[in-house]
Amino acid sequence: MFRKIEISIQTILFAAAFLGGAWLLFQIKDILFLVFLSFILMTAIYPMVLWLEKFKIPRAISTVVIYFVVLGTLALVIGSSIPALVTQSTTLAVTLPATAARVLPYWNIDFQTLTGQIAPLSANVLSVTLGIFSNIFTTFTVLIITFYLIVERRRAEATLVEFLGASIGKKVTGILRAIEGRLGAWVRGELLLMTFIGVLTYIGLTLLHVEFALPLALIAGLLEIVPMIGPIISAVPAVLVGLSVSPLFALSVVALYIIVQQLENNIFVPIVMKKSVGLSPLVTILALMVGARLGGIAGAILAVPLVLVLQVVLTALLGTKNPAA
Repeated sequence: MFRKIEISIQTILFAAAFLGGAWLLFQIKDILFLVFLSFILMTAIYPMVLWLEKFKIPRAISTVVIYFVVLGTLALVIGSSIPALVTQSTTLAVTLPATAARVLPYWNIDFQTLTGQIAPLSANVLSVTLGIFSNIFTTFTVLIITFYLIVERRRAEATLVEFLGASIGKKVTGILRAIEGRLGAWVRGELLLMTFIGVLTYIGLTLLHVEFALPLALIAGLLEIVPMIGPIISAVPAVLVGLSVSPLFALSVVALYIIVQQLENNIFVPIVMKKSVGLSPLVTILALMVGARLGGIAGAILAVPLVLVLQVVLTALLGTKNPAA
């Protein structure tokens, strides 16, 4: 016996609107990426803008000043470190497989393949760095969007409340403020931790007279974003370089990495992350893996911020306590 199924016009229109919206979002995914990147940048620098406003400096001028300071510092650091980074990275990529073969002779590793995979490392680092700063239009677009997100913030909140109504509008602006607070604290905290770890590792490796201190410190700083596994992975090439000298020298390198991680866990993390409860290590690792699989480098960069946004939204909708509060 057949049952008659009726589909209302409203259901058809809703399905068509949903599919159309999904199609539109897919078509403008690059624009959404830039907007979200601008929002992340805004959350990171907005507290500095508020601090400058205390000295009667207009918001627009404060934002421009921060741009010049940050971009000037980055240009100075990158410009002064790229030559040494490229040279040391190239040498490290060439010598590391042979060093590993000498200190780990019983491991069945295809070092020829390993060399082929590692050799382009310095070139890739250089090309990515130059690509970011050479794509003037994209960089300028992100900075402009961030500028207007900061300058027009109050007006945008008022417009949102007026458009959505007092009740819904206040709830949405509350969620956006919670996202901004959580995301901004996390971004600033991670950047500070990565900088601390990179600088401390570089100083320690330099004092120990370990070769390739700059690329090894850069690896340690970048992998700081991956909890638990990142510090271990970053220590492996440094220990191999130490073993090429002597086992005692390798132990001193291991001790250095342990000291740096203990300083991070017991001093830096409690101070830097006191306003931001980070995600669990498992969630962070899974987010990075899924983001890298779906969106490559860009997906990996935005994976954890997206998870933080999703967590804040679900917390607000379900009425549970914000873990970052």
